[in-house]
Amino acid sequence: MTIHAKTALLGSDWVHDLRVKVSGGRIAGLETGAVPAAGDVRIDTLLPALGNLHSHAFQRAMAGMTETRAAGKESFWTWRSLMYRFLDRLTPEQVEAIAALVYMEMQEAGYASVGEFHYVHHQPGGTPYGRLSELSQRIFAAARQTGIGLTHLPVLYTYGGVRQEPLSGGQLRFGNDVDQFLNLVSECRGALPEAHPDTRVGTAPHSLRATSPADLAAVLAQMPEGPVHIHISEQLQEVADVEARFGQRPVSWLLDNVAVDARWCLIHATHMTDDETARMARSGAVAGLCPITESNLGDGIFNGAVYVENGGAFGVGSDSNVRISLTEELRTLEYSQRLRDMARTVLVPGEGSVGHALYTGAARGGAQALGRDAGEIAVGRLADLVAIDREHPSLCALADHQLLDGLCFAAPDAVVTDLWSTGRHMVQGGRHVARDAIVAGYRNALAELLAAA
Repeated sequence: MTIHAKTALLGSDWVHDLRVKVSGGRIAGLETGAVPAAGDVRIDTLLPALGNLHSHAFQRAMAGMTETRAAGKESFWTWRSLMYRFLDRLTPEQVEAIAALVYMEMQEAGYASVGEFHYVHHQPGGTPYGRLSELSQRIFAAARQTGIGLTHLPVLYTYGGVRQEPLSGGQLRFGNDVDQFLNLVSECRGALPEAHPDTRVGTAPHSLRATSPADLAAVLAQMPEGPVHIHISEQLQEVADVEARFGQRPVSWLLDNVAVDARWCLIHATHMTDDETARMARSGAVAGLCPITESNLGDGIFNGAVYVENGGAFGVGSDSNVRISLTEELRTLEYSQRLRDMARTVLVPGEGSVGHALYTGAARGGAQALGRDAGEIAVGRLADLVAIDREHPSLCALADHQLLDGLCFAAPDAVVTDLWSTGRHMVQGGRHVARDAIVAGYRNALAELLAAA
């Protein structure tokens, strides 16, 4: 397959009339100043597609169901109790149908890949399915249907709190001890031959409150390679609980007790001191930021200015999937910094375009966090590519160097015309090629779920 783009972003430079040869899911050749040839897929502006580094797919079906105020103060913790009650009714078939819709929506928004932070493993009540990895296999099936690039992250979730309280209620569907968890990961890896060739399996200790230092060390010893993701320092109560238990704040404890490096992705990392922020940036880990969900749950604001000043890597994810929008994640990330600091153009080191810094930074960081050889348009990289319509009213007045500012701060996701996940041309003319079947499956699954309520 060959793509001809009127305009394209190569590294930090804009080029015109680019022909991109794709072979075996990778970029096999680049030619600038090229004349389009017969058979080329002709598009307007070509960009490296981002990876969505943090998703809980099943939560998409809850969107709009948790926005009513009850007696007392609503918080992350009251939202979590509602989420537990919701997932207690989900069947494997419904998990698959919901994930397929989520992944389709991600691709139509411009994401070529996803990190599925998957912690629902068992039947309601905690009994494992006959196949331990049943629900992970449903995530694989949704990825096959949609063609999205998948980094599957089975979650170790053993305790109900930082003092190793037993699991209860909705948490029972999450629980594994170390041995059972390693068996689960092994089953997931055994399914890779049936998946897309770019699918990979990492690991995700849920959080310091849901595992223990000994269990964390035991799992890491058995998994010396591949992505490692962890929720860290999302809520003030979590910070207080970890500090009371271990004598340190969560990020400080993790950096002092675990060999955190470039394969790690620290999700949220919302409540950090300046020292923690600088140390995390220097570790090489990726900050996994989910500003729409963090806003929706009232988590707080990432210490972004200090982080980028220290050269920290970052990417974005849609987490609860209450709203799947790549452009909105990026602008919400920057706007949160502006509201806190009462300043403009915060997340750009030194001088230059904020949109360029946001988009290219998230492209590189997302690829790193997902263990994908992507993040830029270059020969040999995975063909994770997105095309946007520069003639859209939100972009048509902009020069090349302003395009990413327009995309991040003015454009809707509707500017996406085409998307390739490892060379799979899954979005064409602004629509996913399997949209009708995926939406029908989702509607049927939700009708069954609501009827059983």
